[in-house]
Amino acid sequence: MSARTKFYLDPQDGKWKGVCAGIADYTGVEVLWVRLGVAAMTVIAQQWWIVLAYFIIAWVAEAKPNGLYDTPEDAKFWQGMRSNPKRSTAEVRSKFRDIDRRLADIELHYTSRNTRLAEEIDSLR
Repeated sequence: MSARTKFYLDPQDGKWKGVCAGIADYTGVEVLWVRLGVAAMTVIAQQWWIVLAYFIIAWVAEAKPNGLYDTPEDAKFWQGMRSNPKRSTAEVRSKFRDIDRRLADIELHYTSRNTRLAEEIDSLR
């Protein structure tokens, strides 16, 4: 398992132990909504096992390493990869198709019998 697709505690953004912040980082959901969801499930729905699960996760999971993501865009990419890998690979495949199409257009334009373009290219040499 890649280091970027693994679940980590996030003590830098966490209030206590970083479990909710780790869940938010793993799923890409705002940490406030994760905290509110955990509190609502515990108090309103009386799902007290969540408190036990919280302590077990805090004990078992590793802390997030510093510098795991290079940029915020990198973090968003890996969050999307964790939530739906097929969609993420489809997005990458789509970007490559777009790049390939654009390169083919450039090649077609370059190899066409456009004399003005040929003269401009020759003047650049």
